[in-house]
Amino acid sequence: MIRTFDHAVHAGMDAAMCALMNFSQWRLRRHAVTRERLERYLAECQAIDAVQYYALPDENRTLQAPEWHLEGSRLTWNSPIRDEYPENHKAHALFFKSDIPSSCPTLVLLHALMSASDIGYRRIATRFTAKGWNVLFPHLPYHYSRTPRGYANGALTITSDLVRNAEALRQSVIELRQLLRWSQANGSSRTALMGTSYGGWVASLTLGLEPVDFAVLLQPVADVPHATFGSPASTMMSRLLKNNGIFHHDLSRHAHLSTPARRRPLTNPDRITVIGGTHDRLSPPESLRALCESWGGARYLEVNQGHFGYKAMNLALKETKRYL
Repeated sequence: MIRTFDHAVHAGMDAAMCALMNFSQWRLRRHAVTRERLERYLAECQAIDAVQYYALPDENRTLQAPEWHLEGSRLTWNSPIRDEYPENHKAHALFFKSDIPSSCPTLVLLHALMSASDIGYRRIATRFTAKGWNVLFPHLPYHYSRTPRGYANGALTITSDLVRNAEALRQSVIELRQLLRWSQANGSSRTALMGTSYGGWVASLTLGLEPVDFAVLLQPVADVPHATFGSPASTMMSRLLKNNGIFHHDLSRHAHLSTPARRRPLTNPDRITVIGGTHDRLSPPESLRALCESWGGARYLEVNQGHFGYKAMNLALKETKRYL
């Protein structure tokens, strides 16, 4: 009885959020990628590996080199990738510096898709600075300070324009790699990642390219085809794509670049925790368990919630104590 009630509560919360995401997809329905444009992009991507795709500017001279500026608590630099939206050309991260003298360990905190507010993340940052950790909170593409005029916060990050989705993900991973390198260059002896949902997806891909001391991933995207065609949050996107002749199997041609399980982390799996939600239909528990297995036995924990809720973060904060 209690289990049935819990399921209904969490399903209802997820349904409300998914309805908002599907409405956003409907508003951006004219952005749906054509079969021809997607075909050209996939053909280009099939010829390269993840190291090339997520290369830093010093490895790929076609990318914009960073010019770092730290003013107060705001760190900005030139984003390596340019698109049609000028607001997205400048990367931003809030820098929370600990007052405790230490060897400057740094945690990078990555927010969820269409995150409505950074208030909760600021509170989390305060908890870590009190323990001697600096915290960086980057604004992922099309979010917060990078939201293009006329669009909702984060709305352009995941739409039926699969090419832009892929490039935003690529931009996010490269910028995260840059932040980790910046932290190390500025004295951080240890770096760590904590990411939620979309931010967890970005972090999970970055783990295959950059070693960190530890990582805690909350309900990251592990099954990209499901997230695109089978999730209740992608019902409208799936319909728009199918109308353009694009189907589930087409994504397999990009899987070597966008699926976290395709690349082993450079961090010891004993230092990685993945947290799932029992009632989560966006990042199903079975996909997260499979991800942990593919990574050589990363730690998997599960909480009684759907994709949206606070139990996963509460557990994540407790979990970091074993790594700090």
